[in-house]
Amino acid sequence: MGTGVGITAPFGRLLRALRHSRRLTIEELAEASGISGRAIGDMERGRSRRPHRGTVTALAQGLDLDESAYAELLAAARAARPGARPAEGVRVSPLTLPRGVRDFVGRQAELAVLRALAREAAEGRGVAPPAAVVTGPPGSGKTSLAVRLAEEPESPCPDGAFLVDMRGLDDRPLPAGQAVAALLAAWGVGDAELARLTAEERLARYHELAAGLRAVLVLDNAGGEAQVRPLLPRAGRLLVVVTSRRTLAGLEGVRRVELGGLSREESAALLRAVVGAGRVDAEPGAAEVVGELCGHLPLALRVAANWAATRTHWSLERLAGRLEDEDRRLDALSAGDLRVNSAFALSCSRLAPEAARMFRLLSLLPGGDFSAAPAAVLADVPLPDAEDLLEELLEAGLLMTSRQDRYRLHDLLRLYAAARHRSQDGEERSLAARARLRHWLLDTAVLAGRWHEPGYGMPPADPGRLVALDDREQAARWIRTEGDLWLAAFREAAAHGEHTRVAEVAEAMHWFSDHWVSWGHWVEVYERAAAAGAALRHAVLEATHRNYLAWAYWACARRHDEAVESATDALRLAGAAGDVLQRAWAHAYLGWLRDAVGEAAPAADHYHRAMELFTEADDVNGYLQVSCGMIRVLRGEAAVETCRGIMDALADPRHRDRIPANVREFTVLTALYAVSFVHLDEGRWQDAVDALRSVRGQFDARGWHKQAGKVHLHLAHALACLGERAEAAAEYRAALALEDRVPADVREEARAGLAALTAGRPAPLVRFAQ
Repeated sequence: MGTGVGITAPFGRLLRALRHSRRLTIEELAEASGISGRAIGDMERGRSRRPHRGTVTALAQGLDLDESAYAELLAAARAARPGARPAEGVRVSPLTLPRGVRDFVGRQAELAVLRALAREAAEGRGVAPPAAVVTGPPGSGKTSLAVRLAEEPESPCPDGAFLVDMRGLDDRPLPAGQAVAALLAAWGVGDAELARLTAEERLARYHELAAGLRAVLVLDNAGGEAQVRPLLPRAGRLLVVVTSRRTLAGLEGVRRVELGGLSREESAALLRAVVGAGRVDAEPGAAEVVGELCGHLPLALRVAANWAATRTHWSLERLAGRLEDEDRRLDALSAGDLRVNSAFALSCSRLAPEAARMFRLLSLLPGGDFSAAPAAVLADVPLPDAEDLLEELLEAGLLMTSRQDRYRLHDLLRLYAAARHRSQDGEERSLAARARLRHWLLDTAVLAGRWHEPGYGMPPADPGRLVALDDREQAARWIRTEGDLWLAAFREAAAHGEHTRVAEVAEAMHWFSDHWVSWGHWVEVYERAAAAGAALRHAVLEATHRNYLAWAYWACARRHDEAVESATDALRLAGAAGDVLQRAWAHAYLGWLRDAVGEAAPAADHYHRAMELFTEADDVNGYLQVSCGMIRVLRGEAAVETCRGIMDALADPRHRDRIPANVREFTVLTALYAVSFVHLDEGRWQDAVDALRSVRGQFDARGWHKQAGKVHLHLAHALACLGERAEAAAEYRAALALEDRVPADVREEARAGLAALTAGRPAPLVRFAQ
């Protein structure tokens, strides 16, 4: 129902009447609309006469206005603006170009792109004048960037700048024909002439005049390609800059400029510009926290800075503390009638229900980028439907693309989506969606991890699987790419006491973990898995994961004492449970750990005991792995005999089906690399050459550049000692070609060896250290 209040009433009087008719206090309307009480009071008293459209929309939502009443309020707001024309509501011509923000900072790369396009347009290069589309999430400063370009005094566009608000988020966006009429009026075409022209003739006249201008035309807040396409000039020197929360992917031949957050330095500069350099420089740490909590989004930063600027007694630390509470952060980011969630609400208001639901559910994903598959699981929709919904959100400016086929939700948009999710979906639906995602992520993690585990390999065919796991590389890629997601699900499972599930996922990752040592989370994975074994009172399970944890402590974190303690605990638990296999592995890890710190004798003792236990358990794979370690701690013929024993075991027909191909390849590589050092130390140059030639290139393929460099270096030295100078030089050069991927001492020894060969000197001494 309409209010019956005439649209000619001043905006403030109409707003007060509407508020009274709803029996709301200013404070209650502020709470409902998201507009501060002070701003509402100023508008009602006529102190603020130019409310922005977003403010009017937020007030209308807070007042629960119907379409008619909303139109009345919006018309009153437009009429209150100096020089406004309520019939069209179009802001156009240099006189109505919005004033650029005085505290504009950063965006130099983007400005450089637009300046270059402006010069290109002014010089008349190209068949048609250039056009740019500036996209980005709400509050990223798209309009500010375009206006900044238009206001620059050195602009090569002497005929000025024009801006048309395309009202792309309105229920009825500005039609292209109406924009054409407004621009023709601004360019001097009188009303009488306009009245005589048909729509087609107006468009032709528009292009005729545009071809003679050297100017910038900003089509601000475009809602779709159909609005913009007719306005792109066909000839002349007019640069068109389109801003939109949508990507407008259907426009061809345009230069795209995508805005994200500011850099840390730019965020600090913006705070200085608004708050003052003295206050910001006095609290650099707090200023950086404010920037982080605002997601480095210009709108959010400006709002936060306005808080600090108008509260001179506030420290930045106090402001940071106010923003720290995620549940209140969006509410805290308000100043006057400027409000971050109002900007977001406008984008959300135009979404279809399913897209709006998807947006809310995406708040359940941890930070970082994501693909369509987890989104489909969250929303419980088929993958193609999820892809369509994500593209709709991308078009609405509520998502960003991070790289091919992956999306990212801005931190503040995540908070806003989470708030809407809590208010609209409820706890029960939230728990169901979380559980659905958790189970899918962990199921997929197990399948992907087991690709690398002997006895599993490729998972069974499943036409409903959302991700491709057809080979080991695809599985590894999924584990790495979705590491943040499945780790978050793993943590959630641990928090829910799903101990068996936690142990299962950790076990599935055991063989893969060697391929991603640098990840940084394996210690946590195996600490949680060991704790799960303890919670289940399953001694063998706990011993298994304490053995894995010993590896993670040393290989991933270089925490030697904790690694030894974990393996010792595993030995104790396995002994108490009578488990031969985990006792063997505990001794294997203890031998490896002692070897790592140069304690050869204790290492050999542990390795020898492990070999006995692996033989007792009839585990040939464990036996072979420990035998490779034994080569490293033995010397002379004993080490060579151990290597021969490994090769004999690999060739034994009884073991052919018991040793997976990847284990076989790795065992040969490890054993020959280890025995090469024995040959080198004893000056058996031909034996060293034979061993090193057989492993040359294999470390490179695995990305183990340090070992690859040593293979080339030591092979070069052995060849030089045999008089094979040309091949030796090639190997020295191969080591140098690895550049900074190998340690500096390896490069230096390779340079010295190559220089000695060139000068005809004997090969220099080389340290044959593994």
